[in-house]
Amino acid sequence: MSLKKFLGQTAIYGLSTVFSRLFNFILTPIYTGVYKTGVYGIFTNMYANASIINAVLAFGMESTFFRYLNKHEDKKQEVYNNSFWCIAFIATLFLLTGLVFLDPIANYLASSPQDVADYKKYTVYFLLILFLDAISVIPFAKIRAEERPIKYSVVKFLNIGVFVGFNLIFLFVLPAIIKNQLIGAQWIATWYSTQWIGYVFISNLIASAATLAMLLPEFAKIQFKFDKQLFKQMFAYSWPVLVANLSFTINESLDKIVLNKLLPEEIAASEVGIYGAVCKIAVFISIFITAFRLGAEPFFFSYAKQENAKKVYATILQYFVVALAILFVALIANIEILKYFIRNQDYWVGLPAVPFLLLGYVCLGIYMNLSIWYRLSDQTKYGLYISVIGAIITIVFNPILIPKFGYMGSAWVSMITYFTMMAISYGLGHKHYPIPYNFKRILFYLTVSVAIGFSSFFLFNKNIYIGNALLMLFLALVFYLEKNELKQIFKKT
Repeated sequence: MSLKKFLGQTAIYGLSTVFSRLFNFILTPIYTGVYKTGVYGIFTNMYANASIINAVLAFGMESTFFRYLNKHEDKKQEVYNNSFWCIAFIATLFLLTGLVFLDPIANYLASSPQDVADYKKYTVYFLLILFLDAISVIPFAKIRAEERPIKYSVVKFLNIGVFVGFNLIFLFVLPAIIKNQLIGAQWIATWYSTQWIGYVFISNLIASAATLAMLLPEFAKIQFKFDKQLFKQMFAYSWPVLVANLSFTINESLDKIVLNKLLPEEIAASEVGIYGAVCKIAVFISIFITAFRLGAEPFFFSYAKQENAKKVYATILQYFVVALAILFVALIANIEILKYFIRNQDYWVGLPAVPFLLLGYVCLGIYMNLSIWYRLSDQTKYGLYISVIGAIITIVFNPILIPKFGYMGSAWVSMITYFTMMAISYGLGHKHYPIPYNFKRILFYLTVSVAIGFSSFFLFNKNIYIGNALLMLFLALVFYLEKNELKQIFKKT
């Protein structure tokens, strides 16, 4: 894949990811308008737990699939079979185990005995969602590996369209039918519960089932064969990736889970809801990182054998950081507009956490870009070490800071964790798989953007005019410094 093709495919992944996540983001003002902070806390807590389980079920096989697809070009079907059946076995075992232990799981998740019945339903929905999503991982990866971003985008659009559509039906259409006594109103009224968060989870389950249906042609290409010898090699590569992904997910989600456990019962659900809502403002950087990863991961593996591969990787990181820095400043400069996506003003008290969450995501994005060194050199053990260090920071410092500072402590820990992982990855990569990154230029952009962003929020009190004036100055500086290099890059591509 050429650099030009990489940019084109990343743009397609980016557009599909941006639009699908923006449709999803529309639900944030809907949820925060419909649900009280405590009820939204249930949503945040359930999805935080689900994200950790997702990492386990995927078993690091997505990265392993890309690596071995390019490493053993004569065994592409075997790599596909092995990757899928590994995840399918784990996902099936998880589903059956979850159903057997349904009562203990619901009792653990519920904040009070009267909520246990609802949590049993929530748990069943999530068991099925996680199972369906897990067995779809490798078919999705196959589409990316075969450079079919349009197909990938169509399936993703369908997923989010179904999810948003059924949310609107459950939250607005059905209540309107009952209120206006339209056809079916009496029957709907017998089972419909106002403001029940479970309808969000049912919508997700329907969307996951629709996605799997769209992927049936990819499932049809799976063979009932298993290459044991190849799997041994894949497993050796995969399990450190699993632990790394699990540790990363702990860093991403544990704060929302422990907030619910460490804060006083009377405020815990509300605080989790506020924190979960303001985290959504940071979703724009998350969208950009996801779009980049979708295009970059197959490109990095397929381009590794080229003579100038390391130089290209260095160039990609530099402009990835430029984009992240601009986005970071732009989001903070316009926080007074973005906050209206959270309709209920009760949530706005959590806005001071946003700059720290955004900076954490910037560090995370750079870390994900840097992590290519241990994936390409088959030294995935280092990814394990780095992620475990990050998980330790999260596990140790959240219980220390949360009781005193609440969700602000969570935001600080998240930022420190990702910064540490980024720094360690850069240091180890420089030693074991040196890539000629322009460290001084990257550090300059990061320092300037952080200074501008935090000044805009805290020093100038979120003033939208000053913030955007500083953004324009930063853009002018970037253009001045990079104009010649960008001209050369686009001439070559």
